[in-house]
Amino acid sequence: MLLKVTPDFWQRFGILSTETDHELDEGGSLPLRSSGLIHEAVVPGGRPMPLLKILLTSRCLLNCGYCTFSSQVDRERFTLEPDQLAAGFMELVRRRRVRGIFLSSAVGCSPVTLMDRLLDTVTLIRHRYGFKGYIHLKLLPGAEADQIRQAVTLADRVSVNFETVSARHLERIAPAKRFTADLERVMRTAAAEAQSQGVHHKAASLTTQLVVGPAGETDRELLSFSTSLYRRFGLRRVYYSAFSPTHDNRLPQKEPTPKIRQNRLYQADFLLRDYGFSADELVFFGQDTLLTDLDPKLAWARANPQFYPIEVNRAELAQLLRVPGIGPSGARGILERRRKGRLARPSDLRGLGISLSKALPFLLLGGCRAAPPTQLPLPFGLPG
Repeated sequence: MLLKVTPDFWQRFGILSTETDHELDEGGSLPLRSSGLIHEAVVPGGRPMPLLKILLTSRCLLNCGYCTFSSQVDRERFTLEPDQLAAGFMELVRRRRVRGIFLSSAVGCSPVTLMDRLLDTVTLIRHRYGFKGYIHLKLLPGAEADQIRQAVTLADRVSVNFETVSARHLERIAPAKRFTADLERVMRTAAAEAQSQGVHHKAASLTTQLVVGPAGETDRELLSFSTSLYRRFGLRRVYYSAFSPTHDNRLPQKEPTPKIRQNRLYQADFLLRDYGFSADELVFFGQDTLLTDLDPKLAWARANPQFYPIEVNRAELAQLLRVPGIGPSGARGILERRRKGRLARPSDLRGLGISLSKALPFLLLGGCRAAPPTQLPLPFGLPG
């Protein structure tokens, strides 16, 4: 005779925490290091933080083809009450196991009802327990304006997961979601609320996630869409999640999206967000696909040899950011170091967070090449 044992509170707590592993971590391409309930994540500002990443419920009415919680997947489902989840989280805080929470949920009932339960949980954490640390709250498709306003007030970060770039693409992977009414409207309201609240105090930052692969978007389409989100809504980050088929996968794509594609999208996204590049400048194979054998910045450098070499002692910030191996902090470091005197040798660039092996072939130091010409990457013929 087989007996079915119902998981106790901490077992359910653990199950709903580990089940969030299918969602993208805070650090984008940096993997989470999971240990039971605790995830070592990278949060705004690049700070590592032990984070509880948990669902309120794994019950779902939606049939999103990329998701392990789809209503079409045969699996056990679990739910926590808001007071249970809040108390459990604060116990982990008391034990100094975590310093923040990423609270999400499958959509097991009306999105408005479930959003209220998520907000009840965060309200308990903030007001009953007086927690002042980091909270990331996921906004559900179809959330109402008052709920969005409350979320932006309570959380440090809120997210609306578009998953793909258009209504046509969303229909292929999540037919129950409405791109404009459920996702774009929620994001627009959250952005307006964050801007309004930001006049008086620090408001929540906004992010989204795109699932790479199953909807058939090209890299150019993904990056163009991300650019529009940054411009229209002031997003802090766009996260890219390589598609991994579920055991009951019903989408045309049967194989996982290669991680290298996800990583190249992140690198290209950094160029758009932090380096002053535009989507039209990126180098694509066949017009639409990022090169896999070169990172996007090096690909641009090789395709634009006329831009180099750059004189370190005269270059502006925007020029330095075009040099492979030099990031925003390194470029600012060069400008600061120049105030103390002329840079004449490679050793003058040490300690600035620059990858000298990548950068030197593209630089001049006092009119002299920082690396022999033979080390310069040669221009290549772009395919397509």
